[in-house]
Amino acid sequence: MKKTTHFLMVVSVLLFTVTAMSQSTITGTLLEAKTSIPLLGANVIEKGTSNGVTSDFDGNFSITTQNSTGELVITYVGYTTKTITFTSDMSLGNIEMESSQVGLEEIQIIASVAVDRKTPVAVSTIKAADISLKLSTQEFPEILKSTPGVYATRAGGGYGDGRINLRGFSSENIAVMINGVPVNDMENGRVYWSNWAGLGDVTSTMQVQRGLGASKVAVPSIGGTINIITKSTDATQGGIINTSIANDGYFKYGMTYSTGLSENGFAATVSASKISGDGYIDGGEFSGYNYFLSLSKQLNERNRLTFTAFGAQQTHGQRFNRSTIAELLDTDSGPQKANKDWGYKNGEVYHSAYNFYHKPQISLNHLWEINDNSVLSTALYTSFGSGGGRRDEGSKIGSSDYRIGSSGLQPIDFDRIVAENIANGAAGSTDIISASRNSHEWYGILSTYKNTVSDKLTISGGLDARYYVGHHWYEVEDLLGGQFFLDNEDDTFAFGKPLRVGDRYNKDYDGIVLRSGIFGQVEYQVNESLNLFMAADISDTNYKKKEFMNSEIPLNNRESESINFFGFGIKGGGNYNLDINNNVFVNVGYFSKAPFLDGVAFQDDDLLDPNEEAENEKVFSVELGYGYRSDKLSANVNLYRTSWLDKGINGSLPGVNPGDERVLYNLLGMDALHQGVEIDFRYKFSDKLTVTGMASIGDWQWKSNVSAIVRDQDGTPVGSGPIEVFAKDLKVGDAAQTTFALGANYKIATKSNFYVDYNYAGDMFASYQVTNRGSADLPDTWEVPEFGLFDTGISHAFSMGSFEAILNAKINNVFNTEYVADANDVDGTSATALVYYGPGRTYSVGLTVNF
Repeated sequence: MKKTTHFLMVVSVLLFTVTAMSQSTITGTLLEAKTSIPLLGANVIEKGTSNGVTSDFDGNFSITTQNSTGELVITYVGYTTKTITFTSDMSLGNIEMESSQVGLEEIQIIASVAVDRKTPVAVSTIKAADISLKLSTQEFPEILKSTPGVYATRAGGGYGDGRINLRGFSSENIAVMINGVPVNDMENGRVYWSNWAGLGDVTSTMQVQRGLGASKVAVPSIGGTINIITKSTDATQGGIINTSIANDGYFKYGMTYSTGLSENGFAATVSASKISGDGYIDGGEFSGYNYFLSLSKQLNERNRLTFTAFGAQQTHGQRFNRSTIAELLDTDSGPQKANKDWGYKNGEVYHSAYNFYHKPQISLNHLWEINDNSVLSTALYTSFGSGGGRRDEGSKIGSSDYRIGSSGLQPIDFDRIVAENIANGAAGSTDIISASRNSHEWYGILSTYKNTVSDKLTISGGLDARYYVGHHWYEVEDLLGGQFFLDNEDDTFAFGKPLRVGDRYNKDYDGIVLRSGIFGQVEYQVNESLNLFMAADISDTNYKKKEFMNSEIPLNNRESESINFFGFGIKGGGNYNLDINNNVFVNVGYFSKAPFLDGVAFQDDDLLDPNEEAENEKVFSVELGYGYRSDKLSANVNLYRTSWLDKGINGSLPGVNPGDERVLYNLLGMDALHQGVEIDFRYKFSDKLTVTGMASIGDWQWKSNVSAIVRDQDGTPVGSGPIEVFAKDLKVGDAAQTTFALGANYKIATKSNFYVDYNYAGDMFASYQVTNRGSADLPDTWEVPEFGLFDTGISHAFSMGSFEAILNAKINNVFNTEYVADANDVDGTSATALVYYGPGRTYSVGLTVNF
């Protein structure tokens, strides 16, 4: 018996020894070859086994192999697979991963991508895999809703009508760039996401830089920068076919194909998709075609050209007009779907609010590697937008008397309006459908030179120049059965004329913008721990208008004088890595930026007189940040304080007496303070379970009372004195000041993932015009009820013959929570507030096949 026991003990020891001797521990650090950016989440697999790990936030990995010798296979989306031989325990050091996308380097230089633990900014990065997993039928900005400081909604709920606020600033004050090219409207700063409806298909990485950000363009943002990096030309031959279905008739299908990089240095990638559906809201039918093309040619060892074109031709019904809560609750459809801007005509759905637009974005990028230390990346770009939105003229379309049913939110009875217009005969139509048409031509150049002077010093600088012409007019689209329409505006060329389909009226003008600037940045790596930077820019913005509709302006003088605004900015900061786990950073900046053309530089669509009282807005911002990184936990804490000084607010009010022309006001010196704290974390409990979370607490307030003289349209003061605006200490509205999120991603099996997310929004105040605050005794604006939403989804990869396929299924707003997502204040109460409800429960199922 003792001999048997001894024998078993010896065998056990030998087996343990053999097993231990057969194992090896391999370590390494994965970096992007050109930029040395650490690669988070790369897969490191022991070849021939299921044994594997992923790289951490600094690109580090450590794997205990099952065999003492063999090969490691390293894969990362967008990069060429690398196989490395190992023998016993060893450190592989820095492993450079080559991008599988030709043309990515020049895009990263222009787009100013922030690097973790080096660039001193608050930043969140969303990868293509996250977008594919979670976007579903949401609007593209909603993919950011779990990002600190972000409040994203679908606004009216029409396809592509979503909006986003960052640290309390709307899209007008957030720089949105696609491959480094700015896309904010040149006249008013807005971003129309319907123009970019196909971005979810082609985005490689999206980076949100909150606050001053790392962007080097000459006209900075206030709230932050959203950098969207699209796919470039794939160096590997192959492609994907995808299709998805969802609630309310949603159907999408598309394909992407890459030729691969040929021996002569040429590669091409093309992507196209078709999307359609009934829309979640009533009358929200939509249809769109999304496309993407990238061509790349390596001219020689140091020069490469990349041509990119993408866009989305789309049409969609809108929910343009808000309603009270009581009105929305008193509908058959319910508050989430009810919409007053559609009806029936000849037995078919017909929209009184309808958007149609096509805005191709085309760029030619040139990368010149001048020598081993310096590179020049230049992008020439252009876009040509064309389309508009349906509007109505007359009083019947908006009246509850012309509805199919008893409620004012029931469908519009267009057949009744058509019958009455026909009966009017020679008197013409009382109500018509018009189109607010907008088209533009936009040309620009963005060039960045980067020189690595030494291991410690890097300098960069460049040019940012843009020329833009926007055309704006109203035209008759549908006479609704009548013979013509008479415009009642007596100061236009259309007054008194019988207008027919295609005729212009109401407004017809061009807005012209010429903007140029230069920027520079110095980055100094003091040592392995401390990185400093200083950046500065100067810019000149020139506005001009041409007027074609106002009959009171002389025919030989229909072009305005130019109005110029000189801007500048300076920012600096540093990041200090306390050790391998902890880092702190600080950045401080001040800039002066030109006001917008719309409503500020020019106060009225019909006038050519520049607003001589308009002045630059000033912004001072300071931010402190702390970061922690380990193999399991990544966490960030950011404190920010942004003072927005001399904001210009311009507009118009009804005349003193009935029938008088509207009068104009120009408010100067409006100040606001946005400050808060943001926390986010990512914790890897195991190879299967990862938990993420964030909390954002803001305190955003107006900080001044101001007064302004009211003038008529000839510039003459009206009334006995200035209007007073009591806005001091009122909360800035339009976005939730407190948000938090918690999410979990669980790997059910080797190729299957399940996730659940919770997002909360509170302390949201209804938006309002500060000019409506004419009394110190007015109540605070209405506070929208807080809400929380659950989303969930599952992804499973499997083999389909010789191809790999991925099946995704998602549910958003799992518990069908009813909540107000947007609100305009009237008198500080919920009874009069005009609102949009957010969408209820939605779902989608999608299949992707790689070939």
